Amino acid sequence: MALKEQLRTDMVAALKSKDELRLSTLRMALSAITTEEVAGKSARELSDDEVVKVLAREAKKRREAAEAFESAGRAELAAKERAEGGVLDEYLPAQLGDDELAAIVRAALAESGATGPQAMGQVMKVVQPQIAGRAEGGRVAAEVRRQLAE
Repeated sequence: MALKEQLRTDMVAALKSKDELRLSTLRMALSAITTEEVAGKSARELSDDEVVKVLAREAKKRREAAEAFESAGRAELAAKERAEGGVLDEYLPAQLGDDELAAIVRAALAESGATGPQAMGQVMKVVQPQIAGRAEGGRVAAEVRRQLAE
C-alpha cells in the first residue's frame, strides 16, 4: 500500500476511535502532502520517497516548535508538539544511529579521497544519497565536519 493511502486509512481509523491527537496530526500531514502535490506549474501525485520527505519536514517542524515552546516555558504545548512528532515518526524510516552514520561518512571520505574542511561539499554529495531521509542534514554535516577535522 502506498504511504499516502496508509496515512488516509490510519486517519479514518483514528476518526473512528476518536483519537484526537492522531487524527489532527494525520490531517495536517495529508494537508502538507496535498499542498506539495499542487505546488508548481501542474498538479502531480507524489511518490512514496517524496511523501517521506514531506513527513520528515513536518516532523522537523514539530521538533523545532517543541524546543521553542520548552525554552519559552510552555511545557504543555511542547509536549503536544512532541506527541505529534511521535505520530509522524511512525511513518518515517528508522533513523541512523551515530555509529552507522559515522561509518557511512568514513566510507564516503575514503571513496572521495577528501581531506580538509574545504572538501565538505564533495563528501556531502557522496553521503546524501546513502542516508536519504534516515538522518537529519545537520547531524550529517556535523559528522562530516568532525571527521574532516581529524
